[in-house]
Amino acid sequence: MATLTHRARFSRTTTATLVLALGLGLAACGGGSGSSGGAKEFHVLVYGDAANKVEKRIVATFNKTSDVKAVLDTVPGADYQQKLQTVINTPQAPDVFFNWGGGSIQPFVKADLLLPLDGMVAEEPKLASSFLPSVFDTAKVDGKAYGVPMRGTQPVLLFNNAKVLADAGTQPPGTWAELLDSVKKLKAKGVTPIALGGGDQWPTLMWFEYLYDRVAGPELFKKALAGDKEAWASEDSRKALSMLRELVDAGAFGTNYDSVKFTDGGSPALLATGKAGFELMGSWAFSTQQETSPEFAKNGLGYTAFPTIEGGKGDPANLVGNTNNFYSVLKKTKHADAIADFLKLMYSDEFVKEQLAIGNLPTTTNTAKFLDSADNSAYLKYQFDLVDKAPAFQLSWDQAYLQTNATPMHQAIQQFFNGRLDADGFIKAMQALSTE
Repeated sequence: MATLTHRARFSRTTTATLVLALGLGLAACGGGSGSSGGAKEFHVLVYGDAANKVEKRIVATFNKTSDVKAVLDTVPGADYQQKLQTVINTPQAPDVFFNWGGGSIQPFVKADLLLPLDGMVAEEPKLASSFLPSVFDTAKVDGKAYGVPMRGTQPVLLFNNAKVLADAGTQPPGTWAELLDSVKKLKAKGVTPIALGGGDQWPTLMWFEYLYDRVAGPELFKKALAGDKEAWASEDSRKALSMLRELVDAGAFGTNYDSVKFTDGGSPALLATGKAGFELMGSWAFSTQQETSPEFAKNGLGYTAFPTIEGGKGDPANLVGNTNNFYSVLKKTKHADAIADFLKLMYSDEFVKEQLAIGNLPTTTNTAKFLDSADNSAYLKYQFDLVDKAPAFQLSWDQAYLQTNATPMHQAIQQFFNGRLDADGFIKAMQALSTE
């Protein structure tokens, strides 16, 4: 829950093709040191999804003028975390890899696998100053920079199928009560109210993140992340869980959501084909729909902020998701100078325009000047305004926590939705997560 990204996520690109490409790419990687057959190259490992078209173009631009070539390797979104964990400390490790900052890179820093980028920044200050500080700092560990932003900010939005809502006599909800009312009206029309890729587990997490923020404000999660286990047992925590339970029991997600995934295009297809009214998803859902259902993306896809909750402590303008994705560098690379030049492209005008073209919103200081001329200007300005005005932007829980917590967290999320854990069971599972 990407990411924003909860994350940048995998679209409907053929999994088998990407797995084959991964196998060939990593086999040639030669230990992330460019040593394969004496080749002067470094490997860049990224999360496989619709945004890869931009990464391919940026790599091609770099390779036009560099003697040391960049090689892009993609991993299907559903497999990315596992593959990265498997290869990160082996001869097949990449030189540069995609991540979410925060807890996603802390173990690698602790294991002394990553190259601090402070030296690069000292030689080229724009590697830091060209990005919004609040975003750039997300990839700092113990005061040192370990990542450069490489996509766009990824707030989680409530997407909708405008025609389906109109046919059901409802509209995008501004409040929680209005959302529950929309659920009833959509059910009455025989439509699944909310598409959910529960098979991936992380999309379900987004509902928890927003409910907790709206009910309790961002402080509850900050306390939990800092090691205050009692935060999960608080009255606000239980209220958020009760509201989630009410939504699930109202049939908001249908009955087979755990057999649906976002990463194979399942839940986006439900929304695009009119079989669902809403989908709560990171901003990358826009580029996914552009790729798989371009007509729907152009004429039928709506989007709004998460509903407000009456009496909640969280500011209705708060966001959850990912501040950005990052490129981090393995310490053992032999091509740090070339990689530094590659990273400079992450704030180039070309990079910004390419990201905007697929609906991503870069967090560079030169982004604003391109918004008016972008193809998806209305969507991008809407995002920009939300991010600009957000009092708090909560990093996805499974990226804020250490990655060793991802599986037990996702399991607890899924089991609570399925009714296999009650509130006490969920609270206990969250209290068992490691914070150090």
